[in-house]
This record gives sequence, C-alpha cells and structure tokens, in this order.
Amino acid sequence: MTRHVTGELFKKMMLNATAVIEDQKQEINELNVFPVPDGDTGTNMSLTISAAEKALLVVTPATLGQAVDVTASALLRGARGNSGVILSLLFRGFAKRLKDVETADSATFAAALCAGVDSAYKAVMKPAEGTILTVSKLAAGAAAHASETEHDVEIVLEKALAAGYIALEDTINQNPVLKKAGVIDAGAKGYLYILDAMLRTLRGEEITRSSPLEESSTKADFAQFSAEEITFTYCTEFMVTRDSNKDPHNLRGFLDERGDSIVVVEDDAVIKVHIHTDEPGTVLTEALSYGALLSIKIENMREQHLEAMGESSGATRSVPAQSEPEPTKEFGIVAVCVGAGIEEIFKDLGADRIITGGQTMNPSTEDILEQITSAPSDVVFVLPNNKNIIMAAQQCIPLTSKRVIVLPTRSIPQGITALLSFDVAESLEDKIACMTEAAGKVHTALITKAARSTVFDGMKIKKGAHLALLDDSIVTSGSKAETVINTVAEALYALSPTFITIITGEDAKRAEIAKVETQLAATIPDAEITLITGGQPVYRYIIAAE
Repeated sequence: MTRHVTGELFKKMMLNATAVIEDQKQEINELNVFPVPDGDTGTNMSLTISAAEKALLVVTPATLGQAVDVTASALLRGARGNSGVILSLLFRGFAKRLKDVETADSATFAAALCAGVDSAYKAVMKPAEGTILTVSKLAAGAAAHASETEHDVEIVLEKALAAGYIALEDTINQNPVLKKAGVIDAGAKGYLYILDAMLRTLRGEEITRSSPLEESSTKADFAQFSAEEITFTYCTEFMVTRDSNKDPHNLRGFLDERGDSIVVVEDDAVIKVHIHTDEPGTVLTEALSYGALLSIKIENMREQHLEAMGESSGATRSVPAQSEPEPTKEFGIVAVCVGAGIEEIFKDLGADRIITGGQTMNPSTEDILEQITSAPSDVVFVLPNNKNIIMAAQQCIPLTSKRVIVLPTRSIPQGITALLSFDVAESLEDKIACMTEAAGKVHTALITKAARSTVFDGMKIKKGAHLALLDDSIVTSGSKAETVINTVAEALYALSPTFITIITGEDAKRAEIAKVETQLAATIPDAEITLITGGQPVYRYIIAAE
C-alpha cells in the first residue's frame, strides 16, 4: 500500500517510465498513422522523457514539489515533436499543482493529474479528441473519482489506467484519421506506458532498460568549419538552485558580456544555463551568488573540433583573436531545415540561424531556444517548416525576453515563400500577416518510400513502395515511380498553379530528375517550373505548387 508519494519515489517513477518508453518506442512508432519515415511518436516521447531522466539523476529531491518541478522544466526544454510537447504540458500542469507539496496522498496526486490535463487542453489551440488529450483526461477523471474513497495511490493509478486503456481502444472511433489507418493513438499509448511504469514502481517492481538510451542521431559535419571559427573556447553548462532573491534576468545580462549561444531557462527551483565563453570560472562564480551549483559541464570546443577531425590534442594552442561581434538587426530569422541546398536558400533569403532538423530529427524546444537566443535581434521570426515542430517552437515564447514570432510553416516550400514575402518596410504586424498568408497559399507534395506496410483508407501500401503525400494527405502509392509522379502531377494540376518548384533529395538521380520535370511540364503546361537541388534526406522530391 502506498499512501503518500515522496520526491524520491516520484524520481524512481520517472526513471522507470523513461526505461519503459525507451524499450517500447518502436511499438509506439509502429502506430504512427502515415507510413512515412519520420521521427515518430515513440522516438520523440523517448527523447523528451530522457531529458527528465538526465535532470533527475543529478538531484536528490527533498520534496515531491522539487522533483516534479525539475521534471516539468526538463521536459519543457527537451520536448520534441507534438507528442513530446503535449507530454511536457501534461507534466507542467501536474507540477504546478504540486509546487509546494512535500508529499502527495491519493487525492492530491489525482488532482495533479487533472491539473496536467487542464494545462494541456488550454495550451493546445485546437485540441482534437481521440488523442493523448482524450485518454489523459479520462484517466485523470477516473483517478479523481477513485480518490474520493480510496486512500491508496496504487489503487487510484490502477483505476486511472483501466479507464485509460478503455479510452485508448476508443480512439480509433473518435479520430477519423486513426479510423482510416485502423490504429489506436500512438501518443496516448505512450502516456499509458508512463502511468503503468509509475504503478509498477509503487508496487516495488524493478524496471531495467533492455538497451542504452539512444543519443540523437543527428551528427554535425565538423569538416565544414575550422577551429579558428570558434569564437569562444568553452561550452559551459550548469544548473544552480534559486536560493537567493536575485533576478535571473540580471544573470542573463552578466552572461551577455562574457559569451554567446546563451540559454537561460528557469523555474521556481532552479536556473539552467548554457553559454560559450572564455571565462567559465568567472561565470560559475557569479552563478554561486544565486544558489548552489547542482551540475556542471565544461567542454573545450576547440579540442573537440580537432578530435572530430582526427587530429591529436598535442601541445597547448594559442587562442585566436576574437572576431567582431555580429551586428544587431531589427529582426532575426531562425529556420529549421535539412539539406545543403535548402540551407543555402534560407541563408540567401536572410535566415540568421539554421537548425538542422525536420523529418526523422525533430529539434527540441531547447535546441530552438538556443538559436533564438543567439540570433542578433530582440525580435525573432521562427520558421519550423514542419507540422511536428511548430508546437516545440511555440514553447520557446515564454522562455525568453525576446519577442518570438513562430510562423506556422508546415513545409520547406511554405518557409521559403514566407521569407520571399518578408518586406523590411512593413510594420511588424503587417509582416506577420503577409508572411502567414503567403505561406498558406503554398501546396506541398512529398515523394518518399513507405517505411512500413499498412492499409490506409482502403489503400494498400507496401513497405518500400513509392509513396506520395499532398498537404499531409496520402495521394497514392505504388511500385512504379512514374505512375506515382503522374498521379501527383494530376492532383497539382487541379489546383491551377502558376509556379511549380521541384526540390530534389540526396538520392535523386539526374536522369530521373529530368523525367520528373518532363512529366510535370506535360501535365501542367501553363505553370513555370523551377528546379532546386535540395539535398534533403527522407523525401526524394519536395514539390511546391503556388
């Protein structure tokens, strides 16, 4: 019997939940509605919850309130994809309810689950039923009802899970997209795995991870720059408790004078800092005036670069002269994309910072926040260019003193068109309206190969077959690329476009590209066709119609 949840017990619950999500992530991925290569729900939830694991491993929570605060803060920073963001929102509300609580009885714990659901529903612009939101709501409701008579937290969680699994099975009937695919909601299944891990912890079960937690598969190409291009030597990260009344905004000002790539994220309990600096000792000394240091990581980026290039460390190297600071601009632009050609386009159009990401590699909220912070302006436009990154970008808005405008661009072509519509002379509000409107007029077709075999809306899709989507809906699938391209061309023709842009992926061959261009020109003769070498992975072709 468990009558109270302590900080240490909650820490164990979350560590076990991380292990379960990591082990079950592929099963969750398999529930992904569209059979396209993607970061997938399971992967995003695993990467998100692992951020909480890392934060909890370096603290010994004195109270439940402290444990949930650390968890919620880490989940917010580490949130990836829509599923990760919603998970962080559920725990944000959960943490607010338990903020000043030393331990929680069954009623308090159930009330916190309900508060998490309320927080998530309020934060999601258009909450859809038949998703993680629905299942978490019904599970929390069952927990609250059970807590009226039950004083054992285990029994309350049992009731929550029972109601959650019933709700999970019904998601296929509530959500039309899930019904077409014949699957239950992946995010909801992941959330119930978390609650189940919590319950198993209360029962005293030992949960071990069958495989090590994976790091992000994204790897930078260090050959693209030299050690001399590194302005500051030491990548410094630390977490400090908030033991004083000093305003963290003052710490930001102190750091601004001593480095770049600064990220300061705070909650009621701790301050988390990332900075590139030549004065890590000075920075840490100042941090001590705010509270006790909980964790510290200092890495010499010049040495890391040389190691990545296969060079030995050797003798001490002189630090090159510091480059001139980047000039301040009225507006900054951060774009998420992948592919050398696509990155160059965004840079040419004025993007100040590029975040490598998209399908299969959704950047976290903290990844995006870091680039917003380093952008040379107090007003920053963010172009997510992927529907699964928009929510993570929006979570950055309250985490910085800068004015952040997240344009809801759902594809690379929408992001490019939005930047082409950027008019320096217009007011800020007119810029936002003009760029949003321009992006909304762009239709995007994606050509890839099916990641798994499935049946969707009566369409049989075989793993490895060519697959085409238009504005996030599956258009066709087949073994012959020419047939798939023809179907896409006909669908685009129905939109009466004036301009067609073909962005080629890294696997597209020259002869094949010429055939695709010819097919589109024959089907849509009145449209002006532009060919761009994008170099993107995952999608062989990205085709924009305006």
